[in-house]
Amino acid sequence: MEIKPKSCSHDHGNHDSDGYSHDHDHDSDGSGWKSHWPLLLAIVILFAMLVLEYGFSFVPEFPIDLIIFGIAYLLAGYDVLYMAYRKAIRFDFFNEFFLMSVATIGAFAIGEYSEGVAVMAFYSIGEWFQDAAVDKAKRSIKSLLDIRPESVSVKRDDTISQVHPSEVGIGEIIRIKPGEKVALDGELVSEKATFNTSALTGESQPDSKSAGEKVYAGMINLNTVCDIKVTAKFSDSKLSRILEMVQDATARKSQTQLFISRFAKIYTPIVFALALLVCFAPYFFVSDYVFREWFYRALVFLVISCPCALVVSIPLGYFGGIGLASRNGILFKGSNFLDVMTQIDTVVMDKTGTLTEGVFKVREIVSDGISEKELLQKTAALESHSTHPIALAIVEKAKGEVADNIAVSDVEEIAGHGLKGKIGVDEILVGNTKLLRSFGIDYPKEIDTIVFTTVVVAIGKKYAGHIVISDQIKPDAKDAIAKLHALGIKTVMLSGDKENVAAEVAKEIGIETAYGNLLPEGKVEKVQDLKNQNRRLAFVGDGINDAPVVALADAGIAMGGLGSDATIETADIVIQNDQPSKIVSAIRAGKITKTIVWQNIALAMAVKIAVLALGASGVANLWEAVIADVGVALLAILNAVRIQSMRLG
Repeated sequence: MEIKPKSCSHDHGNHDSDGYSHDHDHDSDGSGWKSHWPLLLAIVILFAMLVLEYGFSFVPEFPIDLIIFGIAYLLAGYDVLYMAYRKAIRFDFFNEFFLMSVATIGAFAIGEYSEGVAVMAFYSIGEWFQDAAVDKAKRSIKSLLDIRPESVSVKRDDTISQVHPSEVGIGEIIRIKPGEKVALDGELVSEKATFNTSALTGESQPDSKSAGEKVYAGMINLNTVCDIKVTAKFSDSKLSRILEMVQDATARKSQTQLFISRFAKIYTPIVFALALLVCFAPYFFVSDYVFREWFYRALVFLVISCPCALVVSIPLGYFGGIGLASRNGILFKGSNFLDVMTQIDTVVMDKTGTLTEGVFKVREIVSDGISEKELLQKTAALESHSTHPIALAIVEKAKGEVADNIAVSDVEEIAGHGLKGKIGVDEILVGNTKLLRSFGIDYPKEIDTIVFTTVVVAIGKKYAGHIVISDQIKPDAKDAIAKLHALGIKTVMLSGDKENVAAEVAKEIGIETAYGNLLPEGKVEKVQDLKNQNRRLAFVGDGINDAPVVALADAGIAMGGLGSDATIETADIVIQNDQPSKIVSAIRAGKITKTIVWQNIALAMAVKIAVLALGASGVANLWEAVIADVGVALLAILNAVRIQSMRLG
């Protein structure tokens, strides 16, 4: 996988219509000393000539000095001159290569040989550091994401063979040793195994899996040899989709990037025109006009006008923002969505699978006349004869607590009501309140007011207690909502669940507005209503029924761990570990990136305007112009690279 941020650099033939945007095609060792020996030699020659000129007052006579400086100039600027030529024959004159070539050749034309070499050398040094910064960013993202193993152990005909993951078919069994990365999505065949999921989720906490549970490519097996049954081809694995999304994201420009590209196309010809005015306009207004003096000022004006600091550092800033989010388990499908997240004022969320776990769990046990443990044991003993999700939740809760001597007989399912059976001589009823009413058994009337699913139990024709079942709220949901409110963001929950259940969950985690009993089209209507109020909103969901709303929102966010493929494909942002708190992290990633980008814009424009004015007035010379230009570019790049070491909290 090759991820290429757009940059102002030597692309040796790659042409981009934006005028200033070029691909960094250097290898990772392109910033090493050996590959830059011509530039280093040019600097040595320049330094030696300056020592002779200013230290010993000895300057070789013409044409010897021209030849020596000319050699240094070609060593330092061959790549720049070559790119200027390549673009000029395509009638592309408004680029930094042509600008630097004109400025430095002009310096030679008026005899300022040392300054011409210095401008080219310093510019090339700046390019060197830019290449190094971009290469570092590329390596950082690639090492983070390109973690697919080159081979995998597959069981075939009672033997273990090493093959490329793309050669493994669905249904085959692969073997993963401790410390190895899982190469393909599948289901665990072995009884148990523990995996590090940080490559997918950004979280390093070990995840224990049991037989039949899903295991994804990119996970690392921690402690025991395990077998996995492959369920998806290599190209269709979750990790492959992540890699594809991140690669696509680096190619999708933000509005700021697009603006800067358009700005550079307009800005550069204007600067050329102004440089011509600086050179020739004074002829009509200055009595002692000297062409050489004003031509020199125009050259200074051209050097400092190069917008390389903007054109390199801004895409690099967004690239760093995408990398920062990826390391935290958040995938932006384009740098434009980093900008969108900074404008969000309303976050609309689905309930099940987004704010809750999406599985039934026992919430509360209330007993009457017997202990809670005994109530749970006897209820679970009867519910073990059912496959209903509610029954499974009770059985799961009672694991390890059901006594072996609890034998249930005469089990009968009463449709729409529950189960009936016998434990010893006592009849036991487990189900809803309609079941108890049909048998004429009284129960506390406050049970009818309980919002969540309630299983009532009667033993020996007498009410014995009830068990409250609900979808468990995710551990960080309440904290996520509080942090969104602290940012001044309105929260809304949409659910297909009952209105009173949705209201109770919203109240528990602090959501301001909640709507229940919504079909997919109902969710679309609610989101459209909010958009009609000029709200900038993000929608967070996980089910296939959320895909239409995800597409409608300004920023569609999918829970990628349990979410449906349709929703993940439609979404603009994917949260890999399904944690609601990552919504806040996504907003922070956008704000950090935007801050860095605008810091760079402000810095570059302030310095350039100041030095342009000094150059036009004759105060700044070529040395000062190039140092200011390279200096501000390096500062902007270092500021952009800083994103890679930040934390989202």
